[in-house]
Amino acid sequence: MIPKKPPALICIDIQKGFHDPSWGKRNHPQAEMFMAELLNFFREKKWPIFHVQHLSHDENSPLRPDRPGVDFMDFARPRDHEMIFKKSVNSAFIGTHLEATLEAKDIQELVIMGFTTDHCVSTTTRMAANLGFKVRISEDAVATFDRVDYLGKRMDAQIIHEAALASLHQEFAQIYSQSGLIESLIHFA
Repeated sequence: MIPKKPPALICIDIQKGFHDPSWGKRNHPQAEMFMAELLNFFREKKWPIFHVQHLSHDENSPLRPDRPGVDFMDFARPRDHEMIFKKSVNSAFIGTHLEATLEAKDIQELVIMGFTTDHCVSTTTRMAANLGFKVRISEDAVATFDRVDYLGKRMDAQIIHEAALASLHQEFAQIYSQSGLIESLIHFA
């Protein structure tokens, strides 16, 4: 039996700008700790890691290319051999060579982490699944912020987070706890 290739880790928008207070209340303040754990796990295994960086066109965004918030968080700074894909929309597959790179490297499975659960993580996950990739997400290595709905009602970040993951689970991705995700990857070792 030919062993399966290990998955690639896709680090979505792990940028300093997400610590800007303009985003409002966030769920899961320990998410970066879990992201760092997954990043270290992949680095120790020498499995592929790809970083996605959001370059906003919104003049008020902390993720604009001319603002310090566009930089990667210190723990998530890419290493020399880790590729960076720059985007300006919610999907890491739009306007980048991510899909072609994954195909060229014969990568069929992805682990996705980063910001935010309901925007770029969700959009990238949906597109990845529609493109034929198998996707896994640790509920602990993603986070989001409070949102205001179409009626002006404030929606709690934790509820947004849970609803976004529920809409992805078993249709676009498998959602795990951090320990469950790492356990699910053991057969690649």
